[in-house]
Parts: sequence; C-alpha cells; structure tokens
Amino acid sequence: MMRKKKRIIKAVIYSAVMFAIVLLWLMPLLWAFVTSFKSDADIDAHLLSFIPREFTFSRYSTLLFKNSADYPVLKWLFNSVWIAVCYTFLHLLVVSLAAYAFSILKYKGRNQLFTLILTTMMIPSVINLVPMFNMMVKFNWIGSPLSMIIPGIAGVYGMFLVRQFFLGIPDSLVESAQIEGAGHLTVFFRIVIPLSSSAFMVAGLFAFLANWNDFMWPQLMLASEELSKMTLTVGLSLMQGSYGYDLGLTMTAAIVSAIPVLLLFLFTQEKVVEGIATVGLKD
Repeated sequence: MMRKKKRIIKAVIYSAVMFAIVLLWLMPLLWAFVTSFKSDADIDAHLLSFIPREFTFSRYSTLLFKNSADYPVLKWLFNSVWIAVCYTFLHLLVVSLAAYAFSILKYKGRNQLFTLILTTMMIPSVINLVPMFNMMVKFNWIGSPLSMIIPGIAGVYGMFLVRQFFLGIPDSLVESAQIEGAGHLTVFFRIVIPLSSSAFMVAGLFAFLANWNDFMWPQLMLASEELSKMTLTVGLSLMQGSYGYDLGLTMTAAIVSAIPVLLLFLFTQEKVVEGIATVGLKD
C-alpha cells in the first residue's frame, strides 16, 4: 500500500514538473499570439497581459493583403517555402546516397572514412562564410535562389541520421535482392527507400527547419536585391528596420512565419516520432 502511494506521489510530482516546463515553454508563444490581436493602445497599457481588452484582426489583413508593395509578406512566404522544399528534396537525395555507401556497401576503411567525415561537424559553420561567399561570386549566384539551395545539401548530420536507420535494414534482405540480379540503384530505390520513410521524415523535417530559419546566409545573398526576392526571415528584418519597431506587427509576422512549420509537423508528427524512436536500432 505504501509503495503504491509513493508511486502515485512520484507520478503527481513528475506530472506537475513536466506541466510547469511545458507551460514555461508555451508562454512566449501564447503571448506572441495574443499580442498579435491586441490594439496598439492595449499593447501600451497592458503589455504583459494574456487577455486582450480589444480584439483586432487589422494587422493580419494589413500584413497579408494590404500595402504589399512595401512589405510583400506572401511573396516572402512563397520564396521561403519553395526554397526550403527544393533544399530538403536535394538534401535527402544526397545524404541518402551517401548513407547507402556508408551502411549497405561493404568495403575496407568504410567506418574510418565515415568517422573522418563526422569530425567535420566540429568545425564552426561561420568559418565557411567567406569561402562560400567567394564561390557564389564566381558562380554568379549572388541573389539567386541557387545560392540558398545548393550550399549545405550534403549535410553530415542528415547523413548520420539516415545511415543509422539504414544500418537497421537486414543484410539478408539486400543480399536476397542482389542474388535475384538487382543492382545497387534497384536495391536503393525499391528496397531501402520504401523501408526508410520514417528516417526520411526526421531528416527532412530537420533540413526544412534549418533552411527555413536561416537568416545570416540569405541576408548575405540577398542584401542588394529587390524586396520581392527576399525570404521571410530577411524580409521581416528589413520591414522592422524600415518602419521602426511595431511590436504588434512583429508578433503578427512571427505567427504567420510559424504557420507552415506547425502545419508540416502536424502532418508528419507520427512518422517523425516513429523515426526518432527507431533511428539507431539494429536487428
């Protein structure tokens, strides 16, 4: 009886702590969401309040539909979405082929070479800014979407995630296909990829988020370009710089920029959770 009571007390304490952590994490998001519906007077008078005294949808209509020549948010949103989608697709293609070479193929020095590649993750990415910028200048890609899609598609972290999942594919399955005459491309596209949808969801979500949230590199590539070519992160920063710091409009823009990512996770969460739980397991 005492043991059962102790377990109940521990469960209650654990649940209370987890609830407090979740609440602390959600409070800034909830505050931003509520602030986006407040009037300017309400923000000035009750900045930290979570209950708007006066609801207004004017900022959303202004941000999305009015005065689009000054800050074309929908165009920025479209630019960010299709650049992130193209980047994610190419990233998954490259890292999955590399992961296949480091997991399914058998050759001498494979693990040592993979370890050497993993060590490059310790190099700070900021070190590559100047060399990458010079490369973009030589390729004449400054201001082009290619400059935000091609660099980084061979991400080591994505390759690591996919490789760990590939290691869980039974060797007997691959060997059976090869005995039947299947080549490496057939094995890759018809056996390995269909079995690895969860791993692709995880790696793809991480890649999409990394490209979507990137600010420094797009800012370097688009600094001298017209407004319609901006990505969402760069465009919103320029909007703040040009029109001053409008807290309500800034929070509205933050909510709008988060919508595609939230929708993406809602539609892929089951596969993502499954992939995170199974990456690294080997039969």
